[in-house]
Amino acid sequence: MKEIIRTKVKDLLAMPAGQEVLAKGWVRTKRGNKEIAFIALNDGSTIKNIQIVVDKNAETEPVLAQIGTGACIAVRGQLVESVGSGQAVEIKAGEIKVYGTCDPMRYPLQKKDTSFEYLRTVAHMRPRTNTFGAIYRLRSQMAFAIHEYFHSKGFVYLHTPIITESDCEGAGQMFQVTTLDLEQIPRDKKGRIDYARDFFGKQTSLTVSGHEIYTFGPTFRAENSNTPRHLAEFWMIEPEMAFYDIKDNMDLAEDFIKHLVSYALENCMDDIQFLNDRYDPELIERLRGVIGTEFVRLEYTDGIRILEEAVKNGVQFEYPVSWGIDLQSEHERYLVEKHFGRPVILTGYPKDIKAFYMKQDDNGKTVRAMDVLFPKIGEIIGGSEREADLGKLEARIDELGMSRKNLEWYIDTRRFGSCPHSGFGLGFERLLLFITGMQNIRDVIPFPRTPKNAEF
Repeated sequence: MKEIIRTKVKDLLAMPAGQEVLAKGWVRTKRGNKEIAFIALNDGSTIKNIQIVVDKNAETEPVLAQIGTGACIAVRGQLVESVGSGQAVEIKAGEIKVYGTCDPMRYPLQKKDTSFEYLRTVAHMRPRTNTFGAIYRLRSQMAFAIHEYFHSKGFVYLHTPIITESDCEGAGQMFQVTTLDLEQIPRDKKGRIDYARDFFGKQTSLTVSGHEIYTFGPTFRAENSNTPRHLAEFWMIEPEMAFYDIKDNMDLAEDFIKHLVSYALENCMDDIQFLNDRYDPELIERLRGVIGTEFVRLEYTDGIRILEEAVKNGVQFEYPVSWGIDLQSEHERYLVEKHFGRPVILTGYPKDIKAFYMKQDDNGKTVRAMDVLFPKIGEIIGGSEREADLGKLEARIDELGMSRKNLEWYIDTRRFGSCPHSGFGLGFERLLLFITGMQNIRDVIPFPRTPKNAEF
């Protein structure tokens, strides 16, 4: 095949007719009659296919016989105006090369609709479907938009370790990292595991966290949860800002997430429109609603009052409501979807249910935490103003019985030139659930890791 400049399908569909082009991709469908074959080709660059028109003759029939759904081909031909509906241009094939055939009897992606549960068992093939092609393009675009946003604000992108000895959240839900032989674990004279003989010379685990800096990378949590909102391996965006108080933190979080939603609507509308039409007819309206409204700022105590009043009026929750609880998704969604009808930033949580590093309020009961609550998702961002007072931070660490040995480096940041500062974490997959309208977090990450599941 004579090589000319290859053009992505997305760009081909926007080009004027009359040019010789080269398209490469995978066959979605093949149909036709005795004289002409029509091939729908897609390379993953767009939700739309480019139609290939092939005249059937003695030269093309042997090639067409090798082509079926799933086959990988290259087509050189003339870009012409389409006489059929559904596309402005199509390719009149002059030459076809088959890179890889596909056995229709064994191909796991048949024409009939298949369930998301089945597709998770063939996650390596999911990108070839319209749905997951759209989701992964959105995932890529959102990653770019995140970096673009923080770069425009003057943030520094920092790469923090994945392997750590620190339990950042203090919950103990960490995956241990070791090179010790589990069949013959070395022990010291007191019978304890001898981590001095381990690779790092100490007990280490995968991290549960990651002037103005941000991180964007994988995070790991050994939480035995099989809900549609939890993963064992997920991605987090975590900015940390010097001299920001809790109000500054809330303002940045709201502006950040509005930027991401706006970017998706402006740059990914074909994919969003497909997901809206196929799965969630309220998706576009919900996305636009986030941009066009101011988020509610609500104290935790006031939120509990609203929920308690709802219970008095007959609203039934699976989990009981009382001051001091860690709100469940059903509580968060009630506040957002039923009571206010817009996103809510909840602040002033009880200190006993939040991390040790959050700034304590003067009342001794609450901390300057914040959770951004979204429709259909619940919590999408969690953050706080950090405790800058050395004495209060040390007292809280001791109160919780945490090891000072692993936290001395962190305490040093308060001991030597402490400053007011804040930060938050945005779960990337939670964001994608909202942007795509999907119901299960396993469907917005290429290879989901959950309890008892680490395939591929």
